[in-house]
Amino acid sequence: MPATELSIVLVHGAWADGSSWAKVIVPLAADGLKVTAAPLPLTSFADDVAALDRTLERVTGPVVLVGHAYAGAVIAATRSEKVRALVYVAALAPEEGETVADVFYRTEPHPQAPKLAPDSHGLIYLPDDAFSAAFAQNASKEEQVLLAAVQRPISPACITVAVDRPLWKDRPAWFLIAEQDRMIVEETQRFMAGRMKAHINAHPVDHAPLVTAPAVVVDIIREAASAVAAD
Repeated sequence: MPATELSIVLVHGAWADGSSWAKVIVPLAADGLKVTAAPLPLTSFADDVAALDRTLERVTGPVVLVGHAYAGAVIAATRSEKVRALVYVAALAPEEGETVADVFYRTEPHPQAPKLAPDSHGLIYLPDDAFSAAFAQNASKEEQVLLAAVQRPISPACITVAVDRPLWKDRPAWFLIAEQDRMIVEETQRFMAGRMKAHINAHPVDHAPLVTAPAVVVDIIREAASAVAAD
């Protein structure tokens, strides 16, 4: 299968938007792959899955679907027949009947992880200092300022809903484990990747390698894309 027939769909997590994939999009597009960043409203889990499905309707060809952080749950909830492989980038992968919060809090949080709580509008923002302390501690000061400035809040309705049978039970999956992650600790990532029977790539990167170590993210997506193209 030629690379030009493949589509890569990138899905951002909480406190981010599609622009967080900028350093990943350019090299993948240079490979001749069709790349789309799916926008999530982060208003409820159902809203986010519906938004992803709308994006998948727009793309053509077989799809490698990539999720960062919270979006790991979202990419496993689609039922699109276009999806041939899943890639998890420091992502959450609840089992059937679990919520995102269940897996996020299955172990003690990192000492530098922020304490999260809804504001007066029922939305969860990440404190500005959390971007340098935990979300992207390996980013430059300029990148941390930008991430904090453009962050989009997430609703508790995204993380408190039990999921149905996840797609990773029926599609091959790859998992980039972020060994320096202070948001989703390495132990939790290894637990999820192991029960998924995912192809595991582990690197000494922070929670936001799509910003701070894009080459390792690009490499694992290329690996998944090559496997799909060889089928």
